[in-house]
Amino acid sequence: MAKDVVIGVAGEPGEEDRTHLPTRFGTLALGSVGVVYGDIGTSPLYALREALSAAAAGGAPTSEMVYGVVSLILWALIVIVTAKYVLLIMRADNHGEGGILSLMALAQSALGHSVLLVPVLGVAGAALFYGDAIITPAISVLSAVEGLDLITPALKPYILPLSIGILVALFLVQSKGTARVASWFGPIMVGWFVVLALGGLLRVVQDPTILAAINPIHGFRFLESHGSAGLIALGAVFLAVTGAEALYADMGHFGRRPIQVAWVALVLPSLALNYLGQGDLLLAEPQKLENPFFLLYPDWALLPMVVLGTIATVIASQAVITGAYSLTQQAIQLGLLPRMTVLRTSETEKGQIYIPRINFLLLLAVLMLVVVFKTSSGLASAYGIAVTGTMVITTILAFLVIWRVWGWSPVMASLLIVPFLLIDSIFLLANGLKIVQGGWIPLAVGGVLMTVMLTWRRGVRLLAERAKREEVPTTDFIRMIEARPVERVQGTAVFLTSDPSHTPSALLHNLKHNKVLHQKNVILSVVTEDTPRVNRSRRTEVARLSDDFLRITLRFGFMEVPNVPRALPACRKQGFQFDVMKTSFFLSRRALRPSLKSEMPRWQDQLFIWLSRRASDASEHFGIPTGRAVEVGTQITI
Repeated sequence: MAKDVVIGVAGEPGEEDRTHLPTRFGTLALGSVGVVYGDIGTSPLYALREALSAAAAGGAPTSEMVYGVVSLILWALIVIVTAKYVLLIMRADNHGEGGILSLMALAQSALGHSVLLVPVLGVAGAALFYGDAIITPAISVLSAVEGLDLITPALKPYILPLSIGILVALFLVQSKGTARVASWFGPIMVGWFVVLALGGLLRVVQDPTILAAINPIHGFRFLESHGSAGLIALGAVFLAVTGAEALYADMGHFGRRPIQVAWVALVLPSLALNYLGQGDLLLAEPQKLENPFFLLYPDWALLPMVVLGTIATVIASQAVITGAYSLTQQAIQLGLLPRMTVLRTSETEKGQIYIPRINFLLLLAVLMLVVVFKTSSGLASAYGIAVTGTMVITTILAFLVIWRVWGWSPVMASLLIVPFLLIDSIFLLANGLKIVQGGWIPLAVGGVLMTVMLTWRRGVRLLAERAKREEVPTTDFIRMIEARPVERVQGTAVFLTSDPSHTPSALLHNLKHNKVLHQKNVILSVVTEDTPRVNRSRRTEVARLSDDFLRITLRFGFMEVPNVPRALPACRKQGFQFDVMKTSFFLSRRALRPSLKSEMPRWQDQLFIWLSRRASDASEHFGIPTGRAVEVGTQITI
């Protein structure tokens, strides 16, 4: 008779399978400046220019406009970045990890997986992030290289091809990994922020009248007196805080405190001084609205500033590209995207990954944007809406976490969150006015990706339900095998399945066609938890079903690479003597066919089948050597 005896959980108690991070606080803070603040740190290249250009509508900005827009930018940095993200959102961490999908997983674990709102919000936020990921490299590099036009107009024809060349080179080197280059990111970006601060400080010292913009009344008066033009300008003001999501998304790499200290001690003062300096310049010389950032510096510094700005924008682009890789890996682990090839580019840094398919698609999309819009001003209209949409979703998910995870009452949680949600919604409305001018691009990208993610999630669920109806319960199967013994062969067979309570189809088909079983059989399931990483003490669980059958459960976090052969040796203490050379891994390869009575619409059915055919092999995804993998094919209608 089949028996289910839990032997134990293997691992080393208390040891975390986490990214190797530097231990010194200063090193962490320096690293965060290079990676976390690259995007928001390059916003002065275009944010004030675009906001005032929108307010002036082709004319010269008035002093009221300058005071109002600078005031709005300063208070956006204080309220959205400092108060919301640095002081509040970063406390809503998922075991030290941040980001939209990490927040989704945290809320889902508290509310349960049956609540559809949470995954829909998480999917929408993740989809919009990809829209941001294709615009950031394009607008950042273009805005820096455009400084060549100020050196001499003769260089203007070379701006577009040079920008394209820089972007192509950036994406081509991704496969080499960023570990070595990243060591330079921190010092370079510290230099960049120091230069930002000096440029603004020298100007403000000469004429401190712009300091009046610190008073928020100037911002309110500007919005009140400029109507729809003020609202459009407000959408451009939001360009100054793009990149704020990176503070939260990259928290797991550097920790909360180093990121917070870097913001308060260096990044915020440098940004504020630079915006004040640009505003002071435009008060005295409104005609310099064409490019107030580079014109803030003396003529002899133009070329060095263009070079330094280009380097800074490449670093900013690198951060968002790396973020797209991490987000994709999380989405795959959480069952929102089909399996893709994920390559490790460092033997020591767990966060260093490279996804060839995502890299190619990002490069293609970025180049299309650069060729179509040609200038950073043209791209500015497309930029803010993706980020504001993600911020609104983050705020809503944060409310759910504060209410259900932190244990606050709904009223107290609302009092804390609603003001931020209101501000985010106003910025979203302001950016929504630019949909026709280019804001539709991230929305279209986000809409397509959201459709893909929801289709994949629904298709996988329906496929699992279909397979469960057709498979035999494991206990019944073992009972039948014990009653009617079959011929055995040497070695161990491992059968992967998503539902260990039912007999894997690969096991049934192997027995049906080959008429044999191995001496030792393992029913293996890989579970992705709602936490970023799983402690090694909880990694492996072994249960004996009979003398010849074991059930093994491997648990991984959604930020971990699920390498099965590396995890199985930990089971030796629980009686499973794993030897990869004496083990065969059996996997089911399903050939999907559309069903006439599918629960999904015809188009969604076809999309799911198309995605499944392009998913990477399960053996590759789980790190199983190709020489030890046996795939058993079946046809299923869905």
